Amino acid sequence: MPGKISLLDSLPADWRGGLFLGRVLTAAGPSPILIEQGIAYDMSRVAPTISQLVEMLPVSASAGKLLGPLEALDLPLLSPVDLQCVKACGVTFALSAIERVIEERARGDASAATNIRGRLEERVGGSIRAVVPGSPEAAALKAALIEDGLWSQYLEVAIGPDAEVFTKAPVLSTVGAGAEIGIRSDSTWNNPEPEIVLIVDAKGSVIGATLGNDVNLRDFEGRSALLLGKAKDNNASCSLGPLIRLFDEGFTIDDVRAAEVELTIEGTDNYRLEGASSMNQISRDPLELVRQTLSEHQYPDGFALFLGTLFAPVQDRDDPGRGFTHKVGDVVAISTPRLGTLVNRVVTSKDAAPWTMGLTALMTNLAGRGLLSAEQEKETV
Repeated sequence: MPGKISLLDSLPADWRGGLFLGRVLTAAGPSPILIEQGIAYDMSRVAPTISQLVEMLPVSASAGKLLGPLEALDLPLLSPVDLQCVKACGVTFALSAIERVIEERARGDASAATNIRGRLEERVGGSIRAVVPGSPEAAALKAALIEDGLWSQYLEVAIGPDAEVFTKAPVLSTVGAGAEIGIRSDSTWNNPEPEIVLIVDAKGSVIGATLGNDVNLRDFEGRSALLLGKAKDNNASCSLGPLIRLFDEGFTIDDVRAAEVELTIEGTDNYRLEGASSMNQISRDPLELVRQTLSEHQYPDGFALFLGTLFAPVQDRDDPGRGFTHKVGDVVAISTPRLGTLVNRVVTSKDAAPWTMGLTALMTNLAGRGLLSAEQEKETV
């Protein structure tokens, strides 16, 4: 079950002026909510899922059931997406490209990473930051790196014409703000990935954004790119929230492009790490990443798209040269002023709350509440 968090501590700085979507756990089951001018409304009688509510936008909040001021809302937050596919783009920043090459060359061994990092940054650090993916300059850099024996599959997606786009998590498996987030129990080198996540409707229009943690297992993926699925998709390994902020006159895709995403990690061992990801350093525009995701695929329930991160922790936690890795009990906070703060506590995926509400359970719940009946459908037309 999701944990409770302090809503006031997690809301964006200008939350009273924005328009937001979210999901809460009521006594009857999960319900989508719409927040307008700081007031929350239960929209389950209008649209029983967030994916359906997104397709109805713009929708009047007054069509829902008044819950009251958002700061007084006393219901656990769930992940703000439900039936949307959860997609992610990797290696979208130059620094993350370098770190992924290091993972690959070190074969998942954190102790071998330092020397590789120095050699690679000396050769490509400046060049890779300046090059436009897919450009003639990128092709020339690729040729030089091949000649030096430094080429990598990660550099291919960093500066080549095609972005890396993968499926991060099954539908309904993501966790929300305040929930425990899972790391595989057999991983010894891993880190959070603080990211902005775009919400895209069935027509391919970007309607808003939220925050996400695309947990990364550096040892698994470093051993082999074919372990990406096992590295990325585990119980409770993907968090989203706290809310989806809808685009309007006061919040647009340009705010995403300019966002500074901050991260703090606080451990029970008094360890503290701070980092940041500047979206203005992304190698591919967010809308280009959406375009590539949609190029030969349809998403009838919409999708959420992680945009990648600049954050790559190299600060030692224990032994010198071994860099950072999570420990059980770490509290991870991801924040940016226009989207708020997403907080999760780290456990192993085995110990995290099991994922029990899949599609069958959700449809059964909604049907039992009369939200899928013919009468309800007439009410929402």
